[in-house]
Amino acid sequence: MLRFILKLFLGLTFSVCALADHNLGLPPLTVPNYNPQSTEKIELGRLLFNDSRFSADGTVSCASCHHPGKAFTDGLSVAKGIKGQTGTRNAPTVVNAAFYETLFLDGRANSLEDQALGPFVNPIEHGLESHQAIVDVVQHDSTYSQRFKNVFSIQASDITIDHVVKAIASYERTLVSGDSPFDRYLFGRDHSTLSTSAERGLGIFKRKGNCVTCHEISWNNALFTDNRFYNIGVGFKHLTSILDDLIAFIGQGKNLDDFPLTALQRSELGRFNVTKNLADMGKFKTPTLRNIVITSPYMHDGSMKTLEEVIEHYDKGGDKNRFIDTKIFPLHLTQQEKTDLLGFMRALTSP
Repeated sequence: MLRFILKLFLGLTFSVCALADHNLGLPPLTVPNYNPQSTEKIELGRLLFNDSRFSADGTVSCASCHHPGKAFTDGLSVAKGIKGQTGTRNAPTVVNAAFYETLFLDGRANSLEDQALGPFVNPIEHGLESHQAIVDVVQHDSTYSQRFKNVFSIQASDITIDHVVKAIASYERTLVSGDSPFDRYLFGRDHSTLSTSAERGLGIFKRKGNCVTCHEISWNNALFTDNRFYNIGVGFKHLTSILDDLIAFIGQGKNLDDFPLTALQRSELGRFNVTKNLADMGKFKTPTLRNIVITSPYMHDGSMKTLEEVIEHYDKGGDKNRFIDTKIFPLHLTQQEKTDLLGFMRALTSP
């Protein structure tokens, strides 16, 4: 069972708060000055996060895809939205998202506040035509309007979507999780917390496995992500049939939106969808490995059900394509090394 600690940041002057010892292994949490934390704002954000009225059919809340009982994921290969519709990407955990430089798997949002805007008006996820539908609900709900008044010192008629996402982001900044056996081993200097196999696995993770080049471990903390984007040879097969035509189309200076793509193909463009830079074709953000054992399935498309599959994928050097990253190459791990690496990843789960 993960332990998520509410960090309460009071007053406008506080922008950084050091995490307590039970969050060993995490860096200080930076809170933007434009959205300071408070106990009441965090609770308001929690209520909004769990409210399914903010969807076209009243069935989907933020917690539908980021369920507290599932380490703030949904356990599905790809996320499910209104009317049982399915998307094209796996729902990442919200835990420790407060530390990320960009949000979404393609990095199209630069803050938790910005990220919270997107799913509400996504036709598959919450399916709302505009954010005004959310504003209408909270303005006419006496409990919400009072809470917004207490938090933001505004009347119901003055509530905007900006206030809504600030509250949600404040709640999400409390979803932090460290103090795993790995953290106690490396940062707490308690070498009894890792098994011999997991200890060997840490060595493989840092050296032969080449994992640490993207899933970073710093000298005083470990987010297990470098917040960068890579084509690791997953899902790119869906672009093979149209890739040459797409590259030629883009090379002519034409608008990507005018090229015929299926929803799946557009999704597999990854970071390229955001930057329109060919070098970003098929790239996705490095996910954290914290609590990885309990956040299956894996990869941006949820195509791998087990960590054993993930290890095999990297061991063979991914599925080759012309844009695959140079950091992806055959590892030639022995079976024992694979077992040890898996043992190490199991040690990344917080209590």
